[in-house]
Amino acid sequence: MTDGLRVKPAADCRYDLVSLGEVMLRLDPGEGRVRNAREFRVWEGGGEYNVARGLRRCFGMRSAIVTALADNDVGRLVEDLMLQGGVDLEFVKWVPYDGVGRSVRNGLNFTERGFGLRGAIGISDRGHTAASQLKPDDVDWERLFGELGVRWFHSGGIYAGLSSTTPDVLKAAMSAARKHGTVISYDLNYRPSLWKAVGGQARAQEVNKRLASYVDVMIGNEEDFTACLGLAVPGADEHLNVLPVEGFKSMISAAATAFPSFKVIATTLRTVKTATRNDWGGIAWSAGEGFAEATTRADAEILDRVGGGDSFASGLIYGLLKGMPLSLAVEYGAAHGALAMTTAGDTTTARLSEVEALVKGAGARVQR
Repeated sequence: MTDGLRVKPAADCRYDLVSLGEVMLRLDPGEGRVRNAREFRVWEGGGEYNVARGLRRCFGMRSAIVTALADNDVGRLVEDLMLQGGVDLEFVKWVPYDGVGRSVRNGLNFTERGFGLRGAIGISDRGHTAASQLKPDDVDWERLFGELGVRWFHSGGIYAGLSSTTPDVLKAAMSAARKHGTVISYDLNYRPSLWKAVGGQARAQEVNKRLASYVDVMIGNEEDFTACLGLAVPGADEHLNVLPVEGFKSMISAAATAFPSFKVIATTLRTVKTATRNDWGGIAWSAGEGFAEATTRADAEILDRVGGGDSFASGLIYGLLKGMPLSLAVEYGAAHGALAMTTAGDTTTARLSEVEALVKGAGARVQR
């Protein structure tokens, strides 16, 4: 077990992991563009949910999602997709629909994958959603963490930025999780569009810094740590996409000093060359083991980059739940993220055996 993390025994808990966040319906125009599409494929997705689904579908662990949906056919479509993902839905709150969506609705996410020099684009339509209107006492946190038992709780900055009340929901959940000895992870997942109308980066930092004191495992990328926690990557050049590893190490060290509750800090390492060709890796730190850097996959080919960071998080969390050393856990995270980006949709289609093979250095030769 990574130094400082104390994960409760599986036999004492119903769930290995519970996530809190919004689950949206993603509308995917495939190879085309939203602006002139005539048909869309649909998927379910959401930064926090994707982690729970990855833990269940790829790694075979018991996971659940805490969220809310408007009770109409769109919400039931999202439910149907989540049922295929295998995540426990006991803690989904169903909110009566008013027939129009004036008071409550379900979130939509139109996402282009991008190709070559055309970057991916996400257009969210999620105002007044059921998940954004959750209140702290809408969930029986004592029953969840105290009676049923949860080994690991995960959420992040996307849910924190949805509304004025979601930070209070997060605080209530984190307080209960900490009280009952549940490990807490948080993915900063900065989205400028979420914070733009409510105070921008200043508000994002206010909220995320306040919640950071509850976090054991902090996850993000270089933009996330800068925008949400005010920590810069020394030597980074955004124009040239130069993200030096030593700069990341300095940033992580600064985060560990500023936020002593962090027992593990992890970040993806991505150099964007084109929308479909990235250098991809990851780095993590713990007080006991120091820095651990995953294998860098240069010029990794990408079909759909959405969800790569979430799959990195779920692979890392799987490794830590299994008691792996940090150096191996971050390899699982990077390998799982790389595989997730080879298929369409927010969520992983990888199997554990495929992740393990990639960790061991397997190539892309045909399997027959």
